Amino acid sequence: MTSAFKTLDADNIVAFIADIFARRGAESYLGEDVTMSEHMLQGAALAETAGADDALVAAILLHDIGHYTGEFPEDALDRGIDNVHEEAGADVLAPFFPEIVTECVRHHVRAKRYLCAVRPDYFRRLSPASVQTLKLQGGPMTADEVAAFETHPHLKAIIQVRHWDEAGKVPGRRTPPFDHYAPLLQRLVDAAR
Repeated sequence: MTSAFKTLDADNIVAFIADIFARRGAESYLGEDVTMSEHMLQGAALAETAGADDALVAAILLHDIGHYTGEFPEDALDRGIDNVHEEAGADVLAPFFPEIVTECVRHHVRAKRYLCAVRPDYFRRLSPASVQTLKLQGGPMTADEVAAFETHPHLKAIIQVRHWDEAGKVPGRRTPPFDHYAPLLQRLVDAAR
């Protein structure tokens, strides 16, 4: 965390996230042909184009923020270590955002595992990098895991975020910059106070 954000609160969390996008967003995205910020911004643009509400736009925009909240080595995935970014991201966002945002972040990896278990065609749509991370993340869900996951109160939203996640990996796709979404994020933070 930069020294400007030693204490996160509702007044500076959006600036903190903007700082992450500015400093680290150009980093590679785990073997994909887009950067981390391109991926997250593409997802947000897809959600916005689909007419999603603010919470779902925020959820897809922030779904991978957990890659920046831990102290995992940069080559963790290459060494077969799952950095559990979904939990880290949800935990850092939880004090500031509505539950639906953090639950979509927390469960977007489980949604991939779920979809691979219940829709055989979904696996074929995964990028090679997503197939690799699926192996580290536990592979397709078991029947018991599927049954438990289907009881989640935000299941429909979580699944939608997952679809935008997979679709947000197109090299060269133009999107609005992070600043376009900052007011939306601040509205959600203010509403959650």
